[in-house]
Amino acid sequence: MSSERTGGLRARVAVEAARLMYEEGVKQYFTAKRMAARRLLGRAGGKNLRYRPQDLPSNGEIRDALLAMAELAEGERRTRRLFAMRVVALRVMRALGPFEPRLIGSVSTGHIRRGSDIDVQVFTDDEDAFERHLVGLGWTFERERVSIFKFGQIREYVHYHVVDLFPVELTVYERRELRFRPRSSTDGQPIQRVKATALEALLAATRPEAWAQYEADGSVADLDDILAEEGDEETPLPGPYDGLLAEDPVEEACPHEGEDEPDEAYDPLPGFEAYSD
Repeated sequence: MSSERTGGLRARVAVEAARLMYEEGVKQYFTAKRMAARRLLGRAGGKNLRYRPQDLPSNGEIRDALLAMAELAEGERRTRRLFAMRVVALRVMRALGPFEPRLIGSVSTGHIRRGSDIDVQVFTDDEDAFERHLVGLGWTFERERVSIFKFGQIREYVHYHVVDLFPVELTVYERRELRFRPRSSTDGQPIQRVKATALEALLAATRPEAWAQYEADGSVADLDDILAEEGDEETPLPGPYDGLLAEDPVEEACPHEGEDEPDEAYDPLPGFEAYSD
């Protein structure tokens, strides 16, 4: 396959994969990449089209296309939503202080898009104590056990999905895992883990006026409008973040460092011949 054609295909797959994630809710980079290649190669015709796995875009390229798409579609709204999501993340982390919470994913890096959630890791050797803590907070949540291939073996992790203004996912790890930093499937770098104190500093540095307002009265300006822009027509269930809405809105001025989604081993698309030397 010529470099010109490869470059064109690579860029087109990246854009289509980004569209699938943004508009159709596909979560995994790898899944979006496969679906995009299948659709585009199918349109190009010829089931015998040959390509190398490396001719397909990296997760980072898809992320960049995704962010460009989100910026074009959402503009300033995305910046305002990022601040609001970080404030909610901070309140979550403060409430979970005994469990060494760390913010990861798109809210920590700033690479949010429509549909992004807040991902927080917690560390404890007593999962029951953690769940009792959640119950004591009065939070509405669902519990899910997920199997993940990690450190060369299948491991099980418990996820708690907290219901409130923005979706929050809490992943429970053993305390010893706080010493290890898995690498992002997006860029291969260690995943960024943000403590509550670092998040406070980030909020103050990036949106000083909005942060000062929050510290003064506990409100986030325009949060009701932000939720409406997300197409949330339902009234949020009562939860730990009630009272964040500002009565007098003021002007508010992002791994996707992947949300630590594992990139599966490459698997040639059905119906197409993978390149081999």
